Amino acid sequence: MNGLEVKLTLDREERSYLPGETLSGHFLVSGGNPNDVKAVELSVLWFTEGKGDEDLAVHFFDRLEPTSGSQVDLRQPCKFSTRLPSSPLSYEGVIVKICWCVRVRVFPLRGSDVVVEEPFQLGDVPPARWVSE
Repeated sequence: MNGLEVKLTLDREERSYLPGETLSGHFLVSGGNPNDVKAVELSVLWFTEGKGDEDLAVHFFDRLEPTSGSQVDLRQPCKFSTRLPSSPLSYEGVIVKICWCVRVRVFPLRGSDVVVEEPFQLGDVPPARWVSE
């Protein structure tokens, strides 16, 4: 265990966004020694859950490598921002769900990766429901 902890915060309390809006927030890494972090990846992505093949696509990606000589202090808030696409919209279907999230993955020099996700909703599609015949 490496003792690293990640705090991920979205700027808006409400977790619902419309296509074209800006999603922003910040993350920071605490615990352990910041020099023990090889890299940090931030992704804004969507994935499917349910029956059939599961899909995943990355909308936004950034990789920070503090050990490569860049002046990144992960103990300070690292800000991010991206304009959200028009699709796919979040969807809670009977057979499949489309889920959006912000994911931060920390790669320590030793030990296991640390992953934190913050889900959010893109669009305003009502959940599916069974229709009786």
